[in-house]
Amino acid sequence: MTEPTAEVIRETKLYKAWGLSEQEYKIITDKVLNRLPNYTETGLFSVMWSEHCSYKNSKNVLRKLPNKSKRVLAGPGEDAGILDIGDGQAIVFKAESHNHPSAVEPYQGAATGVGGIIRDIFSMGATPIALLNSLKFGELDGEHTKYLAEEIVAGIGGYGNCIGIPTVGGEIAFQERYSNNPLVNAMCVGVINHSDVKYGKASGDGNLIVYVGAKTGRDGIHGATFASDEFADDKETQRSAVQVGDPFMEKLLMDACIELVHEHSEWIMGIQDMGAAGLVSSTAEMASKAGSGLIIELDEVPQRETEMSPYEIMLSESQERMVLCIHPEFKNDVLDFFTDKLLDAVIIGKVTDDRQYKIYHHKKLVCDIPVSGLVDDSPEYKHTGSRPKRLDISDKQFEPNVEDLKSVWLSILKQPTVSSKEYFYNTYDSQIKANTIVKSGSDSAVVRIRNTNKAIALTNDGNSRFVYVDPYIGGQLTVIEAASNIVASGATPIGITDCLNYGNPEKSEIFWEFEQSVEGIASVCEKFDIPVISGNVSLYNEYNDKAIFPSPMIGMTGLLEDSSKATTQGFKDAGDLIYLIGETCDDYNGSEIQQMQINKVEGRLNKLDLDVISKRYQKVLSFIDKGLIKSCHDVSEGGLAVALSEAAFEKKLGFKINLNMTTKQLFSETPARFLVSVSKDDRDKFEDAVGDEGKQIGFVANDDFMDIQTVDSEVKINLNEALSSWKEAIPCLMKTE
Repeated sequence: MTEPTAEVIRETKLYKAWGLSEQEYKIITDKVLNRLPNYTETGLFSVMWSEHCSYKNSKNVLRKLPNKSKRVLAGPGEDAGILDIGDGQAIVFKAESHNHPSAVEPYQGAATGVGGIIRDIFSMGATPIALLNSLKFGELDGEHTKYLAEEIVAGIGGYGNCIGIPTVGGEIAFQERYSNNPLVNAMCVGVINHSDVKYGKASGDGNLIVYVGAKTGRDGIHGATFASDEFADDKETQRSAVQVGDPFMEKLLMDACIELVHEHSEWIMGIQDMGAAGLVSSTAEMASKAGSGLIIELDEVPQRETEMSPYEIMLSESQERMVLCIHPEFKNDVLDFFTDKLLDAVIIGKVTDDRQYKIYHHKKLVCDIPVSGLVDDSPEYKHTGSRPKRLDISDKQFEPNVEDLKSVWLSILKQPTVSSKEYFYNTYDSQIKANTIVKSGSDSAVVRIRNTNKAIALTNDGNSRFVYVDPYIGGQLTVIEAASNIVASGATPIGITDCLNYGNPEKSEIFWEFEQSVEGIASVCEKFDIPVISGNVSLYNEYNDKAIFPSPMIGMTGLLEDSSKATTQGFKDAGDLIYLIGETCDDYNGSEIQQMQINKVEGRLNKLDLDVISKRYQKVLSFIDKGLIKSCHDVSEGGLAVALSEAAFEKKLGFKINLNMTTKQLFSETPARFLVSVSKDDRDKFEDAVGDEGKQIGFVANDDFMDIQTVDSEVKINLNEALSSWKEAIPCLMKTE
């Protein structure tokens, strides 16, 4: 193919098909280059100035998020964030979205999402220890949604299991808005010594740029642009934008890079993953961080397809590739090291001090752009939001219909977002490496830090129904839910990564949802001193012009100084006393029971008292630290009815409770409440400590019944009947016709 000339690109406005606006093209020609960009250069600008790489529509909002604390060693701007956990150690973590690719090629889209986030962790020099994921699908009433769910879960499990990293937790939710635009947010956590941390910088005039890993093909070209555009029927076949993963290659690459960093740190100046926008983003960003320039020789790049153009080589998002900056004197050592590991490793360029990004192909200069032009000069848009008209409603709370308590109780246990996700997470190996203390199914996963007494609690949370109903308070509740899950495990929340998934930000109502929910998230993070140290923004999540619910996902980490104190949600012994910590109010708007009974969510949310919640968290953590409680469960989706059921299911222990609340309040979703069980021997100590915050509501029974009495109802539900409703709901729905 003969590439169009710079003049033809200008005249035909080819750049618009690649996601560049006329205004952006004019900035490039008149301010950055002072000339017309050629075909390759236009392609580089199109991916580097895409929303996925430049955050041009979201930078202004993201600055609202706090990203500093005494634990933060590295925050936004690196491949992943780093938090100090004491004793010279740190955890490294990040989450990334892979939404559009997973809609088009669900298995590979999800698998390569996992592969990419793993590389972000070991590119910092860290050893990955855990994977999590947050998934949102349409309702399980159509074959296409079932297909997407099966393939996406298989892709996540297939990649993580093969590479040998446990998938320990996450969340799965179902709502019609995600039918053709599923959300696939992957999170990875690693551990590292402070002294081993490496950053993605290409510094030092004359230092060499090394390409390591799989060969470059034509898969994933314009993947970053694809991820920065709305989705529609005519894009379902855009499979060239989806990468193909090889977990066995990644395993070789991961082990080699970690060994290189730990054993031969003096050889390398910087290391970075080739992720979104492939070779151009990784190398240009490394140069930008160091204030340097680069010369890239494309003839040296390993290629698995013939006659690839500079445009294709630079924009390819082929997986399992890394870029290193090394000292010239260690050139042979580095190349021999990777050759011995059965990996391609070649010198493809060098660092310069002129701050220009130059690419040569067949000895011809095909690109000459200021590094700052690619990385730093992308425009920043400040949109004006408008409050959606759907929010102009009364303050009235939805009133659940619970005339038949048993029927409603069993029905809510069958709701896909509430019911057991074992059908899906059994696909994942959660015990690889034997460090998982608490796996999927409890409030938080807990993973031990080897050779210490410490453990890390991990969770993904994002109730988009609340954010849709009230973006600001919904944003707050997303952090509250994550923090409650971490606290319930006995860990202190220490940091956040996020995936901020929304529709088209150029639509004023969508932008308002985005901005308001981020402000809500920031308000809680600031109050609780939990920094947001990494993450990503995924915008333009729309299908045929219909947006998903605003869906911020919070990936939170917590620190347990003593791993033996990790707490789980299930009742432990018959005779233990059951307490509810926190007041239950009438909170039904945006709830699971509202969705179940009227097939929509609406209404206003009650304001949160962050001071009260913060103090409650400290109390619960002190109870766990002192050994006063035997189980602890956050009360969330489905309310107290679901929390009681899940606590009973773990060891098949029934309960008898007598509640000073109405029957409908069993399904209230008042946040930051905890269901705990306490030994009879510790009753007095616990009640003195909890004060008015906690009330005994019953006891754990050694039988097969859930015996419930409220101020206006009484029912006895067979535990096995409830367990069957909860466990069999998704397997039944997933049966194909």
